[in-house]
Amino acid sequence: MTRNILSDDLADAIVTTARTATGDSLRSVTYFTRANFEQLYLREDLEQDADLNDFVGHEWQGYKQTKNAYQESELGDYRFTVRAFSNGYLLRATTERQGVLITTDGLTMQSYEEIAEAIERILREESGKE
Repeated sequence: MTRNILSDDLADAIVTTARTATGDSLRSVTYFTRANFEQLYLREDLEQDADLNDFVGHEWQGYKQTKNAYQESELGDYRFTVRAFSNGYLLRATTERQGVLITTDGLTMQSYEEIAEAIERILREESGKE
């Protein structure tokens, strides 16, 4: 599959990291920037024709708003977001310029922390190549 907005190596690293950390619980993986996105993985039993435009736009905007809103919080620096839905969970891990949305069946909070840290590390390393 040809990648449009990221290299094959980066796409493979993101999907491999998510798949290794989640196993069969992985539902989807989407890479995004402020201007664009690309779905990198979608489990076979899920609908293949979902419209991700609004979804990704909301998550990018949500990242910026969350980071700004909690900037002075005693909780510390914002790290990642986990959202719970009736059919699964969403993890949003981002840097200033790019991010990854991972949807899963249920995992432990520790698993989400580990996945977020690994994805953020990949994104930071890639940003250093620019």
